[in-house]
Amino acid sequence: MQPNLRIYFILFTMVVNANSSSPLVSVILPVRNAETTLHQCFSSISSQSLKNFELIIINDGSQDGSVELIKRWMRRDKRFRLLNQPTLGLVVALNQGIKLARGDYIARMDADDVMYSSRLQDQHQFLKKNSHIGLVASQVKVFPKERLTDGFSEYIRWQNNCLNCDDIADEIYVESPLAHPTVMFRRCLINKLGGYRHGDFPEDYDLWLRMSQSGVKMAKLPQVLLDWRDDHSRTSRTDPRYSRQAFDQLRADFLAEDPRINTHRPLVYWGAGRKTRKRANLLIAKGYKPTAWIDIDPRKIGNKILNVPVVAPAWLEQKSKTGNKPFILGYVANHGARDIIAAALHKLNYKRGIDYLMVG
Repeated sequence: MQPNLRIYFILFTMVVNANSSSPLVSVILPVRNAETTLHQCFSSISSQSLKNFELIIINDGSQDGSVELIKRWMRRDKRFRLLNQPTLGLVVALNQGIKLARGDYIARMDADDVMYSSRLQDQHQFLKKNSHIGLVASQVKVFPKERLTDGFSEYIRWQNNCLNCDDIADEIYVESPLAHPTVMFRRCLINKLGGYRHGDFPEDYDLWLRMSQSGVKMAKLPQVLLDWRDDHSRTSRTDPRYSRQAFDQLRADFLAEDPRINTHRPLVYWGAGRKTRKRANLLIAKGYKPTAWIDIDPRKIGNKILNVPVVAPAWLEQKSKTGNKPFILGYVANHGARDIIAAALHKLNYKRGIDYLMVG
Protein backbone atom coordinates (compact mmCIF):
# COMPACT_ATOMS: atom_id res chain seq x y z
CA MET A 1 0.00 0.00 0.00
CA GLN A 2 1.25 3.48 -0.80
CA PRO A 3 2.57 5.25 2.35
CA ASN A 4 0.36 8.32 1.96
CA LEU A 5 -2.73 6.12 2.03
CA ARG A 6 -1.79 4.07 5.09
CA ILE A 7 -3.37 6.38 7.68
CA TYR A 8 -6.60 6.57 5.67
CA PHE A 9 -6.71 2.80 5.46
CA ILE A 10 -6.28 2.47 9.24
CA LEU A 11 -9.09 4.93 9.95
CA PHE A 12 -11.32 3.22 7.42
CA THR A 13 -10.62 -0.21 8.94
CA MET A 14 -11.48 1.05 12.43
CA VAL A 15 -14.86 2.24 11.20
CA VAL A 16 -15.55 -1.04 9.38
CA ASN A 17 -14.53 -3.16 12.37
CA ALA A 18 -17.13 -1.38 14.47
CA ASN A 19 -19.72 -3.01 12.23
CA SER A 20 -18.34 -6.52 11.72
CA SER A 21 -21.19 -8.16 9.81
CA SER A 22 -20.15 -8.67 6.21
CA PRO A 23 -22.31 -7.14 3.49
CA LEU A 24 -23.45 -9.17 0.49
CA VAL A 25 -22.38 -6.48 -1.97
CA SER A 26 -19.70 -3.80 -1.89
CA VAL A 27 -20.43 -0.80 -4.11
CA ILE A 28 -17.25 0.97 -5.27
CA LEU A 29 -17.73 4.67 -5.99
CA PRO A 30 -14.78 6.95 -6.87
CA VAL A 31 -15.53 10.66 -6.42
CA ARG A 32 -13.72 13.76 -7.62
CA ASN A 33 -15.45 17.13 -7.60
CA ALA A 34 -18.93 15.66 -8.01
CA GLU A 35 -20.84 17.85 -5.59
CA THR A 36 -23.58 18.73 -8.09
CA THR A 37 -24.57 15.12 -8.87
CA LEU A 38 -23.79 13.22 -5.66
CA HIS A 39 -27.10 13.79 -3.89
CA GLN A 40 -29.13 12.16 -6.67
CA CYS A 41 -26.59 9.34 -6.94
CA PHE A 42 -26.57 8.68 -3.19
CA SER A 43 -30.37 8.76 -3.01
CA SER A 44 -30.57 6.01 -5.61
CA ILE A 45 -28.03 3.87 -3.74
CA SER A 46 -29.54 4.38 -0.31
CA SER A 47 -32.99 3.30 -1.53
CA GLN A 48 -31.90 -0.06 -2.94
CA SER A 49 -34.27 -2.98 -2.32
CA LEU A 50 -31.24 -5.08 -1.34
CA LYS A 51 -30.39 -3.67 2.09
CA ASN A 52 -27.26 -5.63 3.00
CA PHE A 53 -24.60 -3.69 1.11
CA GLU A 54 -21.78 -1.27 1.82
CA LEU A 55 -20.90 1.79 -0.21
CA ILE A 56 -17.18 2.47 -0.36
CA ILE A 57 -16.62 6.07 -1.48
CA ILE A 58 -13.07 6.88 -2.56
CA ASN A 59 -12.58 10.64 -2.58
CA ASP A 60 -9.83 11.30 -5.10
CA GLY A 61 -8.68 14.73 -3.93
CA SER A 62 -11.95 16.62 -4.42
CA GLN A 63 -11.68 20.40 -4.06
CA ASP A 64 -15.39 21.27 -4.10
CA GLY A 65 -18.02 20.47 -1.48
CA SER A 66 -18.07 16.72 -2.20
CA VAL A 67 -16.54 15.63 1.12
CA GLU A 68 -18.95 17.69 3.22
CA LEU A 69 -21.89 16.23 1.30
CA ILE A 70 -20.51 12.71 1.71
CA LYS A 71 -20.16 13.17 5.47
CA ARG A 72 -23.76 14.36 5.74
CA TRP A 73 -24.90 11.22 3.95
CA MET A 74 -22.70 9.04 6.16
CA ARG A 75 -24.56 10.35 9.20
CA ARG A 76 -27.82 9.47 7.47
CA ASP A 77 -26.82 6.03 6.14
CA LYS A 78 -24.33 3.97 8.17
CA ARG A 79 -23.63 1.72 5.18
CA PHE A 80 -21.70 4.56 3.55
CA ARG A 81 -17.90 4.54 4.08
CA LEU A 82 -15.36 7.17 3.06
CA LEU A 83 -11.72 6.79 2.08
CA ASN A 84 -9.88 10.03 1.37
CA GLN A 85 -6.85 9.96 -0.89
CA PRO A 86 -4.79 12.62 -2.71
CA THR A 87 -5.54 13.01 -6.40
CA LEU A 88 -4.08 9.69 -7.59
CA GLY A 89 -6.52 8.90 -10.36
CA LEU A 90 -9.38 6.55 -11.12
CA VAL A 91 -7.41 3.30 -11.32
CA VAL A 92 -5.83 3.80 -7.88
CA ALA A 93 -9.24 4.70 -6.44
CA LEU A 94 -10.89 1.62 -7.91
CA ASN A 95 -8.17 -0.72 -6.67
CA GLN A 96 -8.25 0.83 -3.20
CA GLY A 97 -12.00 0.27 -3.10
CA ILE A 98 -11.56 -3.36 -4.09
CA LYS A 99 -8.96 -3.89 -1.36
CA LEU A 100 -11.37 -2.55 1.25
CA ALA A 101 -14.43 -4.40 -0.03
CA ARG A 102 -15.93 -7.01 2.30
CA GLY A 103 -18.73 -8.27 0.08
CA ASP A 104 -18.31 -11.34 -2.11
CA TYR A 105 -19.79 -9.27 -4.93
CA ILE A 106 -18.53 -5.90 -6.12
CA ALA A 107 -20.74 -3.41 -7.93
CA ARG A 108 -19.40 -0.38 -9.76
CA MET A 109 -21.05 3.00 -9.67
CA ASP A 110 -20.16 6.49 -10.88
CA ALA A 111 -20.87 9.68 -8.99
CA ASP A 112 -23.03 11.24 -11.70
CA ASP A 113 -25.28 8.26 -12.48
CA VAL A 114 -28.52 6.94 -10.98
CA MET A 115 -29.20 3.27 -10.26
CA TYR A 116 -32.71 1.83 -10.19
CA SER A 117 -33.98 0.53 -6.85
CA SER A 118 -33.81 -3.17 -7.79
CA ARG A 119 -30.36 -3.04 -9.42
CA LEU A 120 -28.25 -4.60 -6.65
CA GLN A 121 -30.87 -7.19 -5.80
CA ASP A 122 -31.43 -8.26 -9.41
CA GLN A 123 -27.74 -8.59 -10.17
CA HIS A 124 -26.90 -10.31 -6.89
CA GLN A 125 -29.66 -12.88 -7.41
CA PHE A 126 -28.52 -13.49 -10.97
CA LEU A 127 -24.93 -14.20 -9.97
CA LYS A 128 -26.05 -16.44 -7.10
CA LYS A 129 -28.20 -18.49 -9.46
CA ASN A 130 -25.60 -18.64 -12.24
CA SER A 131 -22.33 -19.78 -10.71
CA HIS A 132 -20.70 -20.07 -14.16
CA ILE A 133 -21.11 -16.32 -14.77
CA GLY A 134 -18.37 -14.05 -13.43
CA LEU A 135 -19.86 -10.66 -14.25
CA VAL A 136 -23.30 -9.28 -14.94
CA ALA A 137 -24.17 -5.83 -16.27
CA SER A 138 -27.47 -4.22 -17.26
CA GLN A 139 -28.96 -2.14 -20.01
CA VAL A 140 -28.77 1.63 -19.63
CA LYS A 141 -30.78 4.72 -20.47
CA VAL A 142 -28.80 7.85 -21.31
CA PHE A 143 -29.74 11.25 -19.90
CA PRO A 144 -30.22 14.12 -20.54
CA LYS A 145 -31.79 13.21 -23.89
CA GLU A 146 -30.97 16.53 -25.55
CA ARG A 147 -27.25 15.72 -25.41
CA LEU A 148 -27.62 12.33 -27.06
CA THR A 149 -25.95 12.37 -30.49
CA ASP A 150 -26.87 9.99 -33.29
CA GLY A 151 -23.54 8.18 -32.97
CA PHE A 152 -23.81 7.68 -29.23
CA SER A 153 -27.45 6.66 -29.57
CA GLU A 154 -26.43 3.94 -32.02
CA TYR A 155 -23.71 2.78 -29.63
CA ILE A 156 -26.25 2.50 -26.79
CA ARG A 157 -28.63 0.55 -29.05
CA TRP A 158 -25.83 -1.86 -29.94
CA GLN A 159 -24.58 -2.18 -26.36
CA ASN A 160 -28.05 -2.75 -24.92
CA ASN A 161 -28.47 -5.64 -27.36
CA CYS A 162 -25.25 -7.38 -26.34
CA LEU A 163 -26.99 -9.50 -23.73
CA ASN A 164 -25.83 -13.10 -23.42
CA CYS A 165 -22.36 -14.56 -22.92
CA ASP A 166 -21.88 -15.31 -26.63
CA ASP A 167 -22.95 -11.81 -27.68
CA ILE A 168 -20.42 -10.21 -25.36
CA ALA A 169 -17.56 -12.61 -26.17
CA ASP A 170 -18.08 -12.41 -29.94
CA GLU A 171 -18.71 -8.65 -30.11
CA ILE A 172 -16.07 -7.56 -27.63
CA TYR A 173 -13.71 -6.23 -30.33
CA VAL A 174 -16.39 -3.94 -31.79
CA GLU A 175 -16.58 -1.56 -28.84
CA SER A 176 -16.87 -1.86 -25.07
CA PRO A 177 -20.00 -4.02 -24.68
CA LEU A 178 -20.60 -3.04 -21.05
CA ALA A 179 -21.33 0.26 -19.33
CA HIS A 180 -18.81 0.37 -16.49
CA PRO A 181 -21.16 1.70 -13.75
CA THR A 182 -23.66 -1.13 -14.43
CA VAL A 183 -21.39 -4.09 -13.71
CA MET A 184 -21.34 -6.42 -10.73
CA PHE A 185 -18.65 -9.09 -10.50
CA ARG A 186 -17.28 -11.61 -8.03
CA ARG A 187 -14.61 -10.24 -5.70
CA CYS A 188 -12.53 -13.43 -5.95
CA LEU A 189 -12.45 -12.98 -9.72
CA ILE A 190 -11.16 -9.40 -9.73
CA ASN A 191 -8.53 -10.33 -7.13
CA LYS A 192 -7.37 -13.23 -9.31
CA LEU A 193 -6.99 -10.89 -12.28
CA GLY A 194 -5.04 -8.37 -10.22
CA GLY A 195 -7.57 -5.56 -10.26
CA TYR A 196 -7.61 -2.69 -12.72
CA ARG A 197 -4.46 -1.90 -14.69
CA HIS A 198 -2.65 1.39 -15.32
CA GLY A 199 -1.81 2.24 -18.91
CA ASP A 200 -2.55 4.37 -21.95
CA PHE A 201 -5.89 2.66 -22.41
CA PRO A 202 -9.42 2.66 -20.94
CA GLU A 203 -9.20 0.69 -17.69
CA ASP A 204 -12.70 -0.79 -17.97
CA TYR A 205 -12.38 -2.06 -21.56
CA ASP A 206 -8.99 -3.53 -20.66
CA LEU A 207 -10.63 -5.43 -17.80
CA TRP A 208 -13.43 -6.81 -20.00
CA LEU A 209 -10.85 -7.98 -22.55
CA ARG A 210 -8.74 -9.64 -19.86
CA MET A 211 -11.80 -11.34 -18.44
CA SER A 212 -12.83 -12.58 -21.87
CA GLN A 213 -9.34 -13.83 -22.65
CA SER A 214 -9.28 -15.63 -19.28
CA GLY A 215 -12.50 -17.46 -20.13
CA VAL A 216 -14.74 -15.45 -17.79
CA LYS A 217 -18.40 -15.57 -18.80
CA MET A 218 -20.09 -12.16 -18.84
CA ALA A 219 -23.80 -11.47 -19.23
CA LYS A 220 -26.24 -8.57 -19.16
CA LEU A 221 -29.71 -8.36 -17.66
CA PRO A 222 -32.29 -7.46 -20.33
CA GLN A 223 -33.62 -4.45 -18.46
CA VAL A 224 -32.49 -0.90 -17.78
CA LEU A 225 -31.11 -0.65 -14.24
CA LEU A 226 -29.07 2.54 -14.57
CA ASP A 227 -29.52 6.04 -15.91
CA TRP A 228 -26.18 6.88 -17.51
CA ARG A 229 -25.34 10.58 -17.57
CA ASP A 230 -23.85 11.92 -20.81
CA ASP A 231 -21.66 14.90 -19.96
CA HIS A 232 -19.24 16.47 -22.41
CA SER A 233 -16.74 17.01 -19.57
CA ARG A 234 -16.67 13.39 -18.41
CA THR A 235 -13.35 11.57 -18.38
CA SER A 236 -14.18 9.27 -21.28
CA ARG A 237 -14.56 12.33 -23.52
CA THR A 238 -11.51 14.30 -22.35
CA ASP A 239 -8.82 11.81 -21.26
CA PRO A 240 -6.48 10.56 -24.05
CA ARG A 241 -6.69 7.10 -22.48
CA TYR A 242 -10.19 6.93 -23.99
CA SER A 243 -9.24 8.17 -27.46
CA ARG A 244 -10.03 6.22 -30.61
CA GLN A 245 -6.33 5.42 -31.01
CA ALA A 246 -6.17 3.98 -27.47
CA PHE A 247 -9.16 1.72 -28.14
CA ASP A 248 -7.74 0.58 -31.50
CA GLN A 249 -4.37 -0.31 -30.01
CA LEU A 250 -5.93 -2.18 -27.09
CA ARG A 251 -8.15 -4.18 -29.45
CA ALA A 252 -5.17 -5.12 -31.61
CA ASP A 253 -3.12 -6.19 -28.58
CA PHE A 254 -5.79 -8.59 -27.37
CA LEU A 255 -6.92 -9.74 -30.81
CA ALA A 256 -3.35 -10.83 -31.55
CA GLU A 257 -3.60 -13.24 -28.59
CA ASP A 258 -7.09 -14.52 -29.40
CA PRO A 259 -7.00 -18.26 -30.15
CA ARG A 260 -9.80 -17.83 -32.69
CA ILE A 261 -7.43 -16.18 -35.16
CA ASN A 262 -4.35 -18.14 -34.10
CA THR A 263 -5.17 -21.09 -36.34
CA HIS A 264 -3.90 -22.37 -39.67
CA ARG A 265 -6.80 -20.76 -41.51
CA PRO A 266 -5.96 -17.84 -43.80
CA LEU A 267 -7.08 -14.41 -42.62
CA VAL A 268 -9.21 -12.08 -44.71
CA TYR A 269 -9.97 -8.46 -43.79
CA TRP A 270 -13.33 -7.05 -44.86
CA GLY A 271 -12.91 -3.36 -45.63
CA ALA A 272 -10.22 -1.70 -47.73
CA GLY A 273 -10.83 1.98 -47.00
CA ARG A 274 -8.13 4.26 -45.63
CA LYS A 275 -9.53 4.38 -42.09
CA THR A 276 -10.05 0.62 -42.08
CA ARG A 277 -6.49 -0.02 -43.22
CA LYS A 278 -5.15 2.27 -40.50
CA ARG A 279 -6.86 0.16 -37.81
CA ALA A 280 -5.99 -3.13 -39.48
CA ASN A 281 -2.32 -2.13 -39.73
CA LEU A 282 -2.06 -2.38 -35.94
CA LEU A 283 -2.78 -6.10 -36.18
CA ILE A 284 -0.77 -6.58 -39.37
CA ALA A 285 2.24 -5.13 -37.52
CA LYS A 286 1.92 -8.05 -35.11
CA GLY A 287 2.33 -10.55 -37.95
CA TYR A 288 -1.27 -11.05 -39.09
CA LYS A 289 -1.10 -10.18 -42.76
CA PRO A 290 -4.28 -11.00 -44.68
CA THR A 291 -4.46 -13.20 -47.78
CA ALA A 292 -7.11 -10.88 -49.24
CA TRP A 293 -9.05 -7.68 -48.60
CA ILE A 294 -12.79 -7.64 -49.30
CA ASP A 295 -14.62 -4.51 -50.40
CA ILE A 296 -17.81 -3.65 -52.24
CA ASP A 297 -16.39 -0.52 -53.87
CA PRO A 298 -15.73 -1.39 -57.55
CA ARG A 299 -12.97 1.25 -57.62
CA LYS A 300 -10.97 -0.71 -55.05
CA ILE A 301 -11.56 -4.23 -56.38
CA GLY A 302 -8.56 -5.46 -58.34
CA ASN A 303 -6.12 -3.19 -56.53
CA LYS A 304 -3.47 -4.44 -54.14
CA ILE A 305 -2.78 -3.33 -50.58
CA LEU A 306 0.55 -4.46 -49.12
CA ASN A 307 0.78 -6.66 -52.24
CA VAL A 308 -2.47 -8.37 -51.19
CA PRO A 309 -5.43 -8.32 -53.64
CA VAL A 310 -8.70 -6.51 -52.98
CA VAL A 311 -11.58 -8.79 -53.98
CA ALA A 312 -15.36 -8.64 -54.14
CA PRO A 313 -17.58 -10.48 -51.64
CA ALA A 314 -18.32 -13.08 -54.35
CA TRP A 315 -14.75 -14.31 -53.89
CA LEU A 316 -15.80 -15.70 -50.50
CA GLU A 317 -18.59 -17.72 -52.09
CA GLN A 318 -16.09 -19.38 -54.38
CA LYS A 319 -13.82 -20.17 -51.43
CA SER A 320 -16.77 -21.62 -49.49
CA LYS A 321 -17.56 -24.03 -52.32
CA THR A 322 -14.05 -25.47 -52.13
CA GLY A 323 -14.39 -26.04 -48.38
CA ASN A 324 -11.44 -23.74 -47.71
CA LYS A 325 -13.16 -21.02 -45.71
CA PRO A 326 -10.83 -18.29 -44.46
CA PHE A 327 -11.38 -16.53 -41.13
CA ILE A 328 -12.90 -13.07 -41.62
CA LEU A 329 -12.17 -9.96 -39.59
CA GLY A 330 -14.83 -7.35 -40.37
CA TYR A 331 -13.09 -4.01 -39.94
CA VAL A 332 -15.95 -1.82 -41.18
CA ALA A 333 -16.76 0.66 -38.40
CA ASN A 334 -20.38 1.56 -39.23
CA HIS A 335 -22.87 -0.47 -37.17
CA GLY A 336 -25.36 -0.74 -40.03
CA ALA A 337 -22.68 -1.88 -42.46
CA ARG A 338 -21.52 -4.52 -39.99
CA ASP A 339 -25.05 -5.89 -39.84
CA ILE A 340 -25.09 -6.18 -43.64
CA ILE A 341 -21.72 -7.94 -43.65
CA ALA A 342 -22.85 -10.35 -40.95
CA ALA A 343 -26.02 -11.18 -42.91
CA ALA A 344 -23.95 -11.87 -46.04
CA LEU A 345 -21.58 -14.14 -44.11
CA HIS A 346 -24.44 -16.06 -42.52
CA LYS A 347 -25.81 -16.83 -46.00
CA LEU A 348 -22.45 -18.48 -46.70
CA ASN A 349 -22.81 -20.49 -43.48
CA TYR A 350 -20.17 -18.46 -41.66
CA LYS A 351 -20.70 -18.55 -37.90
CA ARG A 352 -19.88 -15.58 -35.66
CA GLY A 353 -17.03 -16.33 -33.26
CA ILE A 354 -16.07 -19.43 -35.26
CA ASP A 355 -15.62 -18.15 -38.80
CA TYR A 356 -15.60 -14.40 -38.33
CA LEU A 357 -15.32 -11.56 -35.82
CA MET A 358 -16.23 -7.90 -36.13
CA VAL A 359 -13.61 -5.32 -35.12
CA GLY A 360 -14.47 -1.70 -34.37
